Amino acid sequence: MTLNPYDKAGFHAEAIAKGRHRDVVGGRWDETGRAQMALLQEAGLRPGHVLLDIGAGALRLGCKAVPYLDPSHYWATDASRALMLAGRAAELPDPDRLPESHLVEDAAFDFPGVGQDITHAIAFAVFPHLPMAFLRRALTNLRRFDRLELLLFTVFLAPDADSAARPFRQPDGVVTHDLRPPYHLLAEDVAHFAHVTGWQVARVERMLPRGQVAFAARRT
Repeated sequence: MTLNPYDKAGFHAEAIAKGRHRDVVGGRWDETGRAQMALLQEAGLRPGHVLLDIGAGALRLGCKAVPYLDPSHYWATDASRALMLAGRAAELPDPDRLPESHLVEDAAFDFPGVGQDITHAIAFAVFPHLPMAFLRRALTNLRRFDRLELLLFTVFLAPDADSAARPFRQPDGVVTHDLRPPYHLLAEDVAHFAHVTGWQVARVERMLPRGQVAFAARRT
């Protein structure tokens, strides 16, 4: 049994075949893509930087980031490479700016084959779908990118341990959980994982879709 619909056999293939690649990433396509780009640009992303989009899906961010960045300066990972390729074909005004080799299938946050020139990374609406150990794993493995200046990632938070032990309604109305998706964490959990993996994190004070909270991480 799977608790995460994204893990269901054939889930991505069926959605792509029906032309529903946008729906796979949870709706609010344009609003969420704009929020991601705003986060990155406010954090200093410029066209000459090299971006890694973790959990990129059908390129909801990529369709905005690829035209903004210099050619070949966007990399993406996702559990489904087919979904990223569908986004590249359907959503990019100029797909040639994004080499297919920059779309890397990776469900384990190992980042295989991703170029070492990454300067910025973002994992937006990724960790709410996964147990918290995946956040620790991503933070650990991202340390190998020596030029990485900044990582932005989002989570759902619960205010205290008692609230975290039961379903919690977020400001935007979504109900999150500790043992099934969408997951929530404590701010203290985020700080601990950052500390033990060699990062400093700071909360980004910006309203985001569905009540998610963004953190900016920089290596210590």
